[in-house]
This record gives sequence, C-alpha cells and structure tokens, in this order.
Amino acid sequence: MIFIKEEFGISDTRQEVLAGILNLCALVGSLAGGRTSDYFGRRFTIALASILFMTGSILMGYGPNYAILILGRCVAGIGVGFALLIAPVYSAEISSAKSRGFLASLPELGIGIGILLGYVANYFLGKLTLKLGWRLMLGIAAVPSLALALGILIMPESPRWLVMQGHLGKAKKVLLQISNTEQEAELRFKDINIAAGIIYENCPEVTVKHPEKNRGEGVWKELLVKPSYSVRWMLIAAVGVHFFQHATGIEAVMLYSPRIFRKAGVTTKDKLLLTTIGVGLTKIFFSTIATFFLDRVGRRRLLLSSTGGMVCSLAVLGFSLTMVHNSQEKLLWALTLSIVATYSLVASFNMGLGPVTWVYSSEIFPLKLRAQGVSIGVAVNRVMNAAVAMSFISIYKTLTIGGAFFMFAGISILALFFFYFLLPETKGKALEEMEMVFSKNYSRNVAAETDPRQNV
Repeated sequence: MIFIKEEFGISDTRQEVLAGILNLCALVGSLAGGRTSDYFGRRFTIALASILFMTGSILMGYGPNYAILILGRCVAGIGVGFALLIAPVYSAEISSAKSRGFLASLPELGIGIGILLGYVANYFLGKLTLKLGWRLMLGIAAVPSLALALGILIMPESPRWLVMQGHLGKAKKVLLQISNTEQEAELRFKDINIAAGIIYENCPEVTVKHPEKNRGEGVWKELLVKPSYSVRWMLIAAVGVHFFQHATGIEAVMLYSPRIFRKAGVTTKDKLLLTTIGVGLTKIFFSTIATFFLDRVGRRRLLLSSTGGMVCSLAVLGFSLTMVHNSQEKLLWALTLSIVATYSLVASFNMGLGPVTWVYSSEIFPLKLRAQGVSIGVAVNRVMNAAVAMSFISIYKTLTIGGAFFMFAGISILALFFFYFLLPETKGKALEEMEMVFSKNYSRNVAAETDPRQNV
C-alpha cells in the first residue's frame, strides 16, 4: 500500500477501496462456494479457488494502473471467498472428533504463515525499484496458488460429501485411509450414513441412490425460512462468531499496522516493515499454540479468554495512541506501549477468536446444511472485514486513532457476552452429534466424555 500510493498518488479513499474490495468480492465467492461444493465436491472447489488466486495475482502483479489492480483484487477476492468457506469445511469433514480442532484450525495457521511470508517478502522486495517491487509483492502469490492446484490432485475427497452423493464405496475407502483403525473407519462410516438418511446395512461397495440426493436443493429453506430450533441456534452462533471476529478490529491492525506505528512514532520505511514483520511472527506463534490447545482446552474457554485479552489490549492501545496524539513531543514510553499492545492484541486474537471462528462454524451444522451454512457465516465475515478495511482511516480521522481502538474495545465487550451466553462447547463431539449440542436442554460448558465413539 505504501508503494502503490507513492507510484499512483491515490487518495485515502482509493486506498480504502483497494484494501476492502477483495473482501466484498469474497462475499460473492463464499455464497457461491456453498452451492458449488455441494454440487461438484470439496476438492473441485479448492481447485477452483486456487485458479482464481493465481489469475488475480497475475493481474495485480501486472498492475499498469489502478483499474487493473482493482480487477485483480476482485478476482482474487472471489477465490478468497471460496477458500475461506471450503478449507475449514473440508478439514472438519475428513477429521475425527478427537483431532478436529487441530486439523480444522490449520487453515487459519496457514493464513498466518502467508501473512508472515508476505511481510518478509515485502521487506526485501521493497528494496527494489518502485515500479518492480510492489508488483512482485502481489504477483508472487501466483506460485503457492499453482502449488495448491497441483496438491489437491493427490488429496482425497471428503467422505461425508461422497456419502451425501451416494458414493458409499468411495467414501468407505477414504475413511480407511484417514482413520487410525478399520474399526474406527467402520464406526465413522456407519454414523455418517445415518446422519445422511441412508439405512446402514453392511455397506455394499457400490454407488447407491441417495433417498434425498443433496446438491443444495432446499437448503436455504431449512436454514433461513423454516429452521428448527437447533439450526436457528447454530446459524445465530455461526453468524455471531464471524461478525465479531472482524468487528473487534483485528483487520485494522493487520492491514494498517504501518500507519498505526507511524502514528505512534515509527517513521522510516525499513523500521515500519520490520515492525510489521513482528506482527506476523506474533500471529503465527500464537496460532501454532492455539492449534494444540483447541482439542485439549476446548473452543469455548479459548474463545472467552482470547476475547478478554483483546478487550485489555485494545483499551491499552487506545490509551497509548491517545497520549501520542495529544502530546507535542515524542513519548518513547507511549510508543513502546503502543507496540506492546498491538502485539498483545494479535497474540490474544490468534489464541482464540482467530482459529476458533473457523473451527466452530465448520463443525456445528448438519451434513446437508454444512457448506451453505458456513457460506453465510463467511459472507458475514467478509462484509465485516471489508467494512473495517474500507472505513478505518475515516473512523480514526473522526474519532482520533486512539478513539477508534476504544470503540473496538467496547465491541469486544459485547462479543464476550455473546460468546458466553450463546456458544456451547463442541470439543470432542462428532459432527453427527451437533444437533444434540444445540438442543434446548444441553449445557453450554459440557464437552464429550471419553467413550468408544469419540473418534467418529
């Protein structure tokens, strides 16, 4: 963004549009991705996302003018929408209940690694000529996009999607590949069939006609028009956790951290880029820790402690930036406190709210409703991401930059109450048991007891 502004001389408004347009297009991708993954399969949707990434990256890397940059961001944004939907869904559907939190959080960890690599690449590429440097920063993303497109060819299809389409033989083979024992595979296969409405009778190795073959028909009605009590609660939980993930302001820090650090007193480009690398390192370190705690501590505890930490970090960041704003001289202590609070905010977010959002929303919906239910949550996620990205500069110019983070602290307090009262624990529960978890008489804090079915 620093270099694009320097070459094209674009206004703050155009910077906000460039930053946020990707997420508005991701809204389209996420809504289309639910139906696409139900109709063509999870693997196909991942491959499609990678092709869109690659096309968008090439367009942005070419970037002769602002219009082509926007076009590239839009194409890549549609790919982002597909990927943010399908990655956690696919991970959740091939996982056992015992390791689902770990595996379904890996996409978020992957995002953290990508951000860190982006920061490091930007630091070194920023030393090239103005015209070449930022174009390579954006265009180089075509390389991992190609790797993903090739990698998906050797990955198995989701066994739950195969059962949903009536391909029982193929589903059984996949489950034998991804289960620890044949007994575990058999148990998982039996419960998936029951959840899909197929009468289980020693599973013939054939393709059967599904009694209600699901390619997305009637899903919107069951989700939005006439949902059951459990489905309505699931939808509120999924939409809420996705809404608060970005309404609490993390995108303002990740996208505009150089501007925040400049306001705090860091001035040179090299120091700004190095400080943002610290943000990336913090994100990936705590995301890695979170992946190992999701299945041990549980989603709910991580979410509540994470949000509490964010409230404190945002309040401190707001205070320190306010002191810098109102002071006529450079305050070293306020600069230090701003950087520490920023890193603390990123750490708190990535210990809970960051990974839990994707794990939680991908595991709570019934099989038939899962892809399109998650797509609604992702659509809300992208809208809020775009709203923050496209309005943050305007907000802090109105409220001051410290006031903007006090506002995010207030929203985080609301999030804390929402999570406490409306999100039950899902740790250790099979995907096929989630309707029971979201029933009227189920306790919010209950996790699954250890039993022979825990690996389903």
